[in-house]
Order: sequence, then structure tokens, then C-alpha cells
Amino acid sequence: MTETHDRGMPSEGAPTEAAHRRAHTRARDLERYAGLFAERTRVMRSSAMRDLMEITARPEVISLAGGLPDTSTFPPESFAAQMTRIAQESSAEALQYGPTEGFAETKECVREVMRAEGMDPDPDDVIVTTGGQQAIDLVAKTLVDPGDVVIAEAPTYPGAVPVFCSYEAETLQVPLDDEGMRVDELETLLDRLAAGGRRPKFIYSVPSFQNPAGVTMSAQRRRRLVEIARERELLVVEDNPYGLLRYEGEAPDPLYKLEGGDYVIYLGTLSKILSPGIRLGWLCAPPPVMEKIVLGKQAADLCTSTLTQYFVREYFAEGNWLNYVDDLRGIYRSRRDAMLEALERFLPRQATWSRPHGGLFCWATLPGYIDTTDLLAKALRENVAFVPGAAAYTDGRGGSAMRLNFSASGEDEIREGIRRIGSVIDEQVQLFETITGEHRTTSVPPASSARPPGRAGPGEGGAADGPGDVLPFRRHAQ
Repeated sequence: MTETHDRGMPSEGAPTEAAHRRAHTRARDLERYAGLFAERTRVMRSSAMRDLMEITARPEVISLAGGLPDTSTFPPESFAAQMTRIAQESSAEALQYGPTEGFAETKECVREVMRAEGMDPDPDDVIVTTGGQQAIDLVAKTLVDPGDVVIAEAPTYPGAVPVFCSYEAETLQVPLDDEGMRVDELETLLDRLAAGGRRPKFIYSVPSFQNPAGVTMSAQRRRRLVEIARERELLVVEDNPYGLLRYEGEAPDPLYKLEGGDYVIYLGTLSKILSPGIRLGWLCAPPPVMEKIVLGKQAADLCTSTLTQYFVREYFAEGNWLNYVDDLRGIYRSRRDAMLEALERFLPRQATWSRPHGGLFCWATLPGYIDTTDLLAKALRENVAFVPGAAAYTDGRGGSAMRLNFSASGEDEIREGIRRIGSVIDEQVQLFETITGEHRTTSVPPASSARPPGRAGPGEGGAADGPGDVLPFRRHAQ
């Protein structure tokens, strides 16, 4: 008689299928596969944000790590109405393939967003992408050969670093200050490269509310960067996810508007002003570049989700998207202010941080003897997370810095998260001073007290944590 078991109910003591697979993988000698891997896998880097997603998804963890918008603010009745209209009126079309470049109606929605910042691209210069991340990947895929130079800011968007590494670029970084990329240092770098017979494939910049530093490139530097691009015939890749999320001050013109689109490739996304889950971004490029980018996208995914594009069309047809963005600005402004107050209250006086006028992030720099990668492990034990600063560099810098997101958590959660981080930092400061014998003159204030008036508060950026890692942002006068 043959004994049988229900497939869903393994017998007691028998290993599950998943456990068998894990054991099987561990038992494999990975050298069997080593000869199959492409050379580029040797330089691929993991995304710091993606690595944290599983941990930060736990409800007990206060995550100040990911660049997550607060999607709970989107009205569920509006979402239901839009999806119902699609189901009733366009279900067959919405479930079908679409053009690689994106539907004309979706491009018009994209152009409406860009017009809100003073730009009006030709529809043929626009391609709809699967999120802003694919736009970065398509640019690198189209332009970069192994060993080519790419120039980025220091620090730069942590999600761009793995992309540039995957295409085996040599990424050189230009320092920031409170007016954005140091364009004078960029020119020095370009001269040095030219003397060696080298020319960068592109200059990558997040000029508005830079991720991760939170600073905005000044109008004067934007104009000079555009002049450099024209004079030297260089491409600038302008990544602008946050331009409409301004909480104070006047908005400088985007690079794309200043330059006209001959030397600026513009990247945008609806992830921050609508939803990251719909995975819809876009890219504007000169026609010769666009031709190659379209081929790259065809090979990657054929087309961006048709269903997503229909949803975006329905959403914009309601004519309420700017009001929604305005609501987001009010929410995020209050959360930014809560974070700045908490940083003032709970971080040691040796720390400095940015005071962003928009966007989603603050950048904090701690004393040089604190490694924020190690600090993260300790912070996670206190159920709070951030992105270590080293993820924003390609050369090992940023070890004492961290990126802090204020958009995804409520004000009370932000204050509690910063308090927990401050407590862990205080332990590190005390340990250092005990080991070195230095006199402890500063400390993290207790939760019940605030920093005395007149002391240095949140400046407009981070401090230094080592040679070449200085973000010389101003601090308030003491």
C-alpha cells in the first residue's frame, strides 16, 4: 500500500520544499557558476534602500530610510472611481500592449507636469518609462561603455550608484555646498580629464532638493552648468523627482528649460507626486539619443504598463492633480519642520544637518569617529532605520553621514525616530570619550529638554567626516 500525503500538509519532521531549496543552494559550490557570470557582476552594487525594505516593512520599525511618499494621503474613493471607469470603458485596451514610447495621452500628462515648472517639450522628445529608476538605467545603457567616465555630485542619489556600477562606469564625484554642485570644481575636473584625453559621457545632477543632501543648485550655478554643457558639448542628465515639492523660497529654472534640450537629458517621475506603485516616469532627450533609448527600452520591457498609463490618464482628466500636490506640500512641510526640531533637540552639538527648502530628505553628518553603517545596525535594534551616507558615494566616503526621510512618517513618529537615533549616537559618543579619555563637553539632551537658546541649530547642510568629504554648509551664528 502506497502512503500518500496532502501536498499542502507535509508529514511531521519532513523538510518543506522551501527548506530543501535553501539547503540545496547552500550545498552548491558557487564556483560551478563563476565562469558563467558576466564581468559586470563583479562591480554591481546593491541598493542600500532596497536592502532595508524587508526590515523597514515591519510595523514596529520607524523608517526614516526610504524615499517614500505618503500614499495614504491619496483619496481611496478617487482611486476606486478611476479604476472603475477603466474597467467599464477601456478594460480591453488597458490590458493590452502599448507603444514603447508611451501613449500620446500619457505624454500629454507628462507635459502638463513639466509645464507646471515652465517647460514644454515636444511630444516626440518624451518617452514614458517604468519609473524614474528605469530612466536612469536607460541613459546609462545607451551612453556608457566599460571604463567611461560619468560625473555625479558628492554625495549623489544612492539609487544611481548601482546603475553606474552595473555598466562599469568610472564615476567621479564633485562636491556640494549649500548652493548645490560646485561648478568651479566641476570645471577643474573637466580640464584635468581633457588633459588626459578623456571626456565624460554625461554629468548627472539632482539640482532641486538634491537626494540625499537636500540642497538646491543656485540659479547662477545652473546657468553656468548649462554654459559648460554648450561650450564643451557635454550631456547633462537632470534628475528632477522633487521639483514641485517646494515648501519655501523661489524656484530656479530647471536646467532643461535653461538649455532647451540639446545638451540636457531630463528625467521625471510621478512617484513622488502621485504614487511610486504605478511605476511611471519619463525621459526627455534629443532625437538622436532618444532613438537609441527607445531601442534599449524595447529590449528591456517592450512598453511601460498600459494599465498604469490608463490610470494616469484618468487621474489627470479629473483636473485635481495640482491641488493634491499642494496638499502634499503642506503635509511634508510640517514633517520637515518636525524633523528639524527633533534633530536640534536630540543630536549632539558636533552634528550638522541640511535644512531643505523642499523634497523629502535631510542629510546629517556626525563626528568622524562614528561609522553610520555600524550605527544603523545598532539603530535597527531600537527599531529605527536610516540610509548610511556611504551609499551615496562610490569611493568609500560618507562614512559618518546619513540620509533621513521625513515624508513617510507622521510627526510624532519622526520625533521618536530621531530620539532613538540620538540615543544610539550618544552611546557611541560616550564610548569614544571613555576610550580616548577626552573630556565630555557635549551630549545629547535628554528627551525632556530642548537645546538652550542661542546655540547652533540646524544649518543648511552637513559637516565633514574626513578629507574630501566636506559639505561646507553654513550654520546659524552662535
